[in-house]
Amino acid sequence: MIKQYAPIKFLSYFVVIFLLLVSCKSTKIPSDGVVNSKLAAKVIVKEHYKNALQFKTARGKLKINYNDGKTNQGFSLSFRMEKDKAIWMSATLDLVKIYITPGRIAFYNRLQNEYFDGDFTFLSELLGTDLDFQQVQNLLLGQSLLDLNNDAYTVKADKNVYELKPKKAGKLFEMLFQLEPKHFKMAKQELSQPSKNRVLQINYKNYQQIENRILPREIFILAEDAGRKSMIDIEYRNVVFDQRLKFPFKIPKGFREIVLKKDDIK
Repeated sequence: MIKQYAPIKFLSYFVVIFLLLVSCKSTKIPSDGVVNSKLAAKVIVKEHYKNALQFKTARGKLKINYNDGKTNQGFSLSFRMEKDKAIWMSATLDLVKIYITPGRIAFYNRLQNEYFDGDFTFLSELLGTDLDFQQVQNLLLGQSLLDLNNDAYTVKADKNVYELKPKKAGKLFEMLFQLEPKHFKMAKQELSQPSKNRVLQINYKNYQQIENRILPREIFILAEDAGRKSMIDIEYRNVVFDQRLKFPFKIPKGFREIVLKKDDIK
């Protein structure tokens, strides 16, 4: 992992963990948060996408705690999002600023006078697996990282969640998805790559309702890679929707470019 100020280290890992992993028509859909053991996988998947968060823009605060066994630090970021177009984050006094679009990943760190400016294509080729803006956005909104319509699933109805597992095992990855029964948002999603001893586990501890929209309140991310473990807690605060927003981002002159190599993200 690149050695740098904690928010940048967090962002590097935050982005990299995505890269490492890439019919019941008459059944009544519950809306009271009670699991229905008769629901088929297709119905659960359909409800998940039907209840995806609808908005134009969002802004608020993120409280983040990061722990990799060596570094244990908490900090706050302002965030802004334009759905399907931009994710923007900024630390106090613009010490660290992050700007992610479908074609660009950029950030800078004033404490170390460093910046990175690249795209998903570069990072995907670097790690040998696809990454896109949608996956980052989905994680933040409680949606599945992967397209659930691409597989057939077995369903295990627990008292608290619906658990989906692909009927056909993947060649590279193993997948598990748990959805809460009230809004069919993600309760947990886990992607693992046993051959390389990699696991990405995302737990959504609870959800909140803001302006009739359902958004995660707290997200816990556990990433393991060959025995190395990192944990990230993300908590949303003071979120508001559909205001007119700007996304100011300009890399300061004289900053040194961070050049990512494979050894940097091992």
